Amino acid sequence: MDWETLRKRMVEEQIKRRGIRDKRVIDAFLKVPRHEFVPPESKVEAYNDYPLPIGGGQTISQPYMVALMTELLRLKGNEKVLEIGTGSGYQTAILAELAGEVYTVERIESLLQRAKEILDRLGFKNIFYRVGDGTEGWREYSPFDGIIVTAASPKVSAPLLEQLREGGRLVIPVGERYSQDLVRITKKGERFKEENFGPCVFVPLIGEFGWKND
Repeated sequence: MDWETLRKRMVEEQIKRRGIRDKRVIDAFLKVPRHEFVPPESKVEAYNDYPLPIGGGQTISQPYMVALMTELLRLKGNEKVLEIGTGSGYQTAILAELAGEVYTVERIESLLQRAKEILDRLGFKNIFYRVGDGTEGWREYSPFDGIIVTAASPKVSAPLLEQLREGGRLVIPVGERYSQDLVRITKKGERFKEENFGPCVFVPLIGEFGWKND
């Protein structure tokens, strides 16, 4: 397979054509080999315009949705970012290209181990890993300049809001089990500004401040 050609086509047709403008985000998508993060049986579909199963009831998100959520963080290059839901590790890799440090939390240990093996093989050195309840964040390393949640929550987790730095941004799908809105929350002093970027569908965020079971 000509992965580079497929990757360039994905960026042109699925990402740039839909309005993603941040050059750093676009360059990261051109660089990170998405096909490395999908199971072998799905490799030929890696650059297609839809999510793919990765095991454990989880998915690697549609490329455009990864790009949109990443762009909404407005990363400049030296930020400390918290990712809730490591999953395949693809979103983690994109963040690691764009931020100073990435702290990623995954509740399914087998997924985290697989993602870490891929990310290590690709040479990423600025990623820190933890198995645990992502809805509780990672208080030890807070505050964070950006927090991204790659699973759907019935509400915004209070601990995640508390772990945002002043001016920091939280991007999260919020809503019902099978239908959510993508929102960005920006911390401004003691207040939080919320913006809605439209409907989306993610797997449920399981945890103390998310859904209680699968």
